[in-house]
Amino acid sequence: MTDLARSWLSHSEPVAAARAAGRPLVALESTIVAHGMPYPDNVRTAREVEQLIRDLGAEPATIALIDGRIRIGLSGEELERLGQSGQAHKVSRRDLPAVLARGEMGATTVSATMICAALAGIEVFVTGGIGGVHREAQQTFDISADLQELARTSVAVVCAGAKSILDIGLTLEYLETHGVPVLSCEQDNFAAFYTRDSGFRADYRIDDADAQARLIRTKWDLGLAGGVVLSVPVPQAAEMPRGEIDALIGQALEEARWQGISGKAMTPFLLARIKALTGGRSLAANIALVKHNAEVGARLALALARTEHGPRS
Repeated sequence: MTDLARSWLSHSEPVAAARAAGRPLVALESTIVAHGMPYPDNVRTAREVEQLIRDLGAEPATIALIDGRIRIGLSGEELERLGQSGQAHKVSRRDLPAVLARGEMGATTVSATMICAALAGIEVFVTGGIGGVHREAQQTFDISADLQELARTSVAVVCAGAKSILDIGLTLEYLETHGVPVLSCEQDNFAAFYTRDSGFRADYRIDDADAQARLIRTKWDLGLAGGVVLSVPVPQAAEMPRGEIDALIGQALEEARWQGISGKAMTPFLLARIKALTGGRSLAANIALVKHNAEVGARLALALARTEHGPRS
């Protein structure tokens, strides 16, 4: 990353103080605030997630595009503005230049947050679920930019697996093809967002944060660029039955087809419909899993800060 690229960054005061003190940072996306949850649940959850990370000794850095700058860490006022506006662009790698050049407000997806985190030197990023290969992608070619970003950008992504609305098997195949290690903790199998078990095994189960950090550090020390996925299951108390959620996803996908919804509009539409169809239970699961991911991500960031470069003697 060049100094010119970093000149687009603006750090919040807490993030700047944490950097000066040598405390690890944890990146957080802003699409979950602008497009993933309704107001005021979105802003309240964002603040609670940030506090969970601080309580564990790391510093949260929610990332968004505001007034022609990449904000690494948001003030309370900026978070409210993002959560209430309804006008923030959903920003992936493709959209970063246009939204910045126009000085518009942008909420970063997984791929854009990874790019901005790497620019800021942040090694760990916590999200809800990664994007992936959409169902029926053989006909639509609808594959999230998140996957290509994971193949090229060296940030560890802590998530509740891939969103249940996706073809998880093909998503994992894509990650394998591009050399992205998929780790899991707390269980052997890859998680499926609303449900704990996708039915697919992760590459490696590693529950201990220091062991996770050693694998990730070793990958990057070897010059193997690209991210690492750490899958964390939704807490059992908030999990939704797999059969129920699969049926609702099928219904929501049919509605999307009827309405001609596709591309970047698909995921927000499906999440909103599933929330309505479950009477809000899917939102409760979403909030629970994001908070749990934040705890795991903070511990990983602290462990990476302790992990030495090079082989152990």
